[in-house]
Formats: sequence, structure tokens, C-alpha cells
Amino acid sequence: MATWKNLDTLETFKALSEVKRVKLAEAMSGVEGAERVKKYSVPMAEGFSYNFAAKQVDDEVLNALKALAEEAQLAEKFEELYNGAVINTGENRLVLHQLTRGQLGNAVEADGVDKREFYVKQQARIAEFANKVHNGGITNAAGEKFTTVVQIGIGGSDLGPRAMYLALENWAKKNNTLKMKAQFISNVDPDDAAAVLNAVDVAHALFVLVSKSGTTLETLTNESFVKEALKKAGLDASKHMIAVTSETSPLAKSDDYLAAFFMDDYIGGRFSSTSAVGGAVLSLAFGPDVFAQFLEGAAAEDKLSANKNVMENPEMLDALIGVYERNVLGYPGTAVLPYSQALSRFPAHLQQLDMESNGKSVNRFGEPVDYPTGPVIFGEPGTNGQHSFYQLLHQGTDIVPLQFVGFRNSQIGTDIEIQGSTSQQKLCANVAAQIVAFACGKSDDNRNKNFEGGRPSSIIIGDSLTPKSLGALLAHFENKIMFQGFLWNVNSFDQEGVQLGKVLAKRVLAHETDGALKVYSDLLNI
Repeated sequence: MATWKNLDTLETFKALSEVKRVKLAEAMSGVEGAERVKKYSVPMAEGFSYNFAAKQVDDEVLNALKALAEEAQLAEKFEELYNGAVINTGENRLVLHQLTRGQLGNAVEADGVDKREFYVKQQARIAEFANKVHNGGITNAAGEKFTTVVQIGIGGSDLGPRAMYLALENWAKKNNTLKMKAQFISNVDPDDAAAVLNAVDVAHALFVLVSKSGTTLETLTNESFVKEALKKAGLDASKHMIAVTSETSPLAKSDDYLAAFFMDDYIGGRFSSTSAVGGAVLSLAFGPDVFAQFLEGAAAEDKLSANKNVMENPEMLDALIGVYERNVLGYPGTAVLPYSQALSRFPAHLQQLDMESNGKSVNRFGEPVDYPTGPVIFGEPGTNGQHSFYQLLHQGTDIVPLQFVGFRNSQIGTDIEIQGSTSQQKLCANVAAQIVAFACGKSDDNRNKNFEGGRPSSIIIGDSLTPKSLGALLAHFENKIMFQGFLWNVNSFDQEGVQLGKVLAKRVLAHETDGALKVYSDLLNI
């Protein structure tokens, strides 16, 4: 059975701290740099590779990281997780999001049922429902097909599914699998719901309400907003809405919905894209077969994450390098930079996934930790980001590690050649140039034009963005974050930090305020 210890108590971490630092600009220059790019690459699922040549590592650092992984028992902890151990100590729960896409180990039973069977059953129910919607077996009151699906949710019920939908929308158009256009309502700001409702034909819209507890304030407020719009249009809201919720929530058996599909407490919202939370909207938008391909890609990457050999486990290696950067090199943030417009909302999803998971200052036992934990995550797709915040990344006072994602081919295939190269070639040329520019820099007597270099980055390279490769990419980051939580000895699967604001907001709305809270409430005319 694995033992859980703080990072700074591990002998191998102390040894890692004493390893000679790599001078990245030197290591990435000339012949040595070319050899590093070939050498420091690990295969991933679905045609991806994780290349870390431009990170501040060498064989000595990698050997120290391998030793750290062994002492921290990373492989053993993941094995305990997927075999059903109570890893979420804050809420005394299992952690089962990997089980939504495959069985990595033993059968896991909870709530008196086999959980893999439970998730498969929900996927089958969603598939049956989606197929009926697509073939006209389920229609609006006029017997007409639904053409739009609108997800109502917030946090993990919005960010992940929205990012996944946007990632595959153009792929689906090209491959004739876009069954329904999808829209998303998340913010309690009434302008959000109003903008979406003004943009859709509500008579032909199917709404997916997502709330595990059935009590999420923002989501229920937006549901009321939608129901009012349907009522004004002379429509029966119960014929236009489905729920994704827990079996014990008040939504589960309500007549207000055409159907209810279930999730459970063992999957945190930010890890729920492969559960019914993502399954309903993505199956309705693209068809159940496409969602099944997405799950297949995630399952393939999960299998690699279970490999005990660090150099054959891209997620574990990525996690270890990230912890080295955070806790030894002292870098406070990480920029996620996908060179793919389809991944425009992927960094936003990873912000929640990473910062809500590992933004903790106490360990799994509630004791304060004496070292930095999760980094600040931000990002935008390239090349847009190059004309936005790359100035700070190249020449700012802080070094920010970078995680690029790039594809050899575009999703749609339509391209044009201008000045001797296609748009996709220009895109790929930019990401290649940025990696080397960040690492090697450029000397100039004019200090304004001088680039110090030594800015570390990795890149995940794939052939093209498909449902399978998207699933693999998602699983990579989910599992990287999990391994980093293991190393920091924090509970990556609760999110108590989001609760205090909710409690105070309810006090404001009930006019039970005093002090600064009352003054701010008055200033905002509440």
C-alpha cells in the first residue's frame, strides 16, 4: 500500500535539488540541440508525441526525476486510484473519471453497483436518446426535429464540454457528423443567457441542464431564464429540456424534463467531460459514435499513464518536469499554447482543471505545506498569443514555462498557398520558431532587442485534431495534474476554495450583511 508523504520530506527530492542546472540556451544550440530534439521525445496515444527537448533537463536530471517517481510511488498511487481506493480524502470519495472510458484494473464497486457498468449504461441511454432526436423519434410539439442543443451549466459543467465541442465542430462539419449546433449558457450574468437565446430558434432547441446536486444557484437561475423564454414563445419547457444530474438530486425524477441522465460524486466537475456531463451534449451535437471515439482516445492515453516506466509514461514525465520547474527552479506559472484555433477554449478548461485541482496549501491530511503547489495556468492559441502576451514571455523578468500543442495537418484540409507556403505551414513554422527563440534567445548590443533565452518549453505534436486525438490530449493533462497532486501530497479532487464566495453571495441576496460586505452590496445596488 502506498504511503503519502510531503514532497520536501523525500530524500530523492533533496537530491534533485542538488543536481547541476542545465543551461538551456547552450544545450539547444547547434548540433547538441538537434540531437536533443531527436532524443527527448516520448510516444503518446493516437499519433501524438511529447517532446521535452527544450526543457531544462538532461540525463542527470531525468535520472533524479525517475528516482523521485519511485520514492513518491506515483505508479502505485495511480494503481490504487483506478482500483477503487478512497483517494479524495477531503470528501472521503473514490476518484473514477478514468472509469468512464475504460477499465484499467479491477472491477470497482460503489453504491452497491459496478461503477464501470453504471457509466456504460448511462452512455448507452444517452446514445439511444441522441439517436432518437437525430432520426425524428423525439421532436418538438410540432413534430419537427430539434436543430440546436444548449447546455446550461457552470464550471466543469461548461468549460470542458464547451472546449471539446469547439475543438470538434469544424471536424464534424467536414466529416458530415454535425447533427446539431451547440450553444452554452454558464454565467449568471443575464446578458449571457439573453445573447444565446437571441441567437437560437428556441422552438427547435433542446436544453441540457447540468447540475450534480440540482441546487447550483447560477445554473438554476439560468434554467428559469430559459423556461421563461420558452413560455413566452408558447412552448412547454418540459418538452425542451433534459437533465444531467445525480440519481439523488431533485431533478432526477422530475416531470420538468424529457429525460434525466446520471453522474455521481466520484467524478469532479472539471474531470467530467468523458461522463454524462460531456456525453449528452457531445452525443447530441456529433452523434454517439463520435463521442465513443473521444472516449477511446482518452482510454488509450490512460493506459500509457499506468506504465511504471517513467520514460514510457508521458503524463508522469510531464508532471515530474513541471514539479522540478515549480519547486526547484522556482517558476510560478505555466502557459498552455495550442497552435490550433479549434483548441481556442482548451487553455480555459485547463485553468480550472489544474488550478482547482492543485491550488492547495494543505496536504491530504489538512496540514500546511511548506512548498509551492499548483502553478498559475493561462494561455491562448497561437499565433494570436504571439501578438498579445509573448512579449513578457520572451523578455519579461519572470521565466514562464511553456506547453505548446501543434499539429502537422489542419482539421479541415482547406488551405491556400501564399508566398511559397500554405497557411498550415506558416502556423507550424511559427511554433517551431518560438520554441527555439524561447530556448536560445539572441544577443544584441541594443538591450531592447536582446533575448536572454533560457525559457523552457515542451510540445505535444500530433498529426491532426480528431475525436480520438482530442480524447488522448485531454487524458494527458488530466493525468499529468493527478501525478503532480500525488507529488505535492495534496488532494487534487476536491475544491473547497470555491465555496466561501457562494456562502457570502447567499448572505448578500438574503440581506444578511454587515461591515464591508454590506457596503459593497450597497455600492452594487443589491
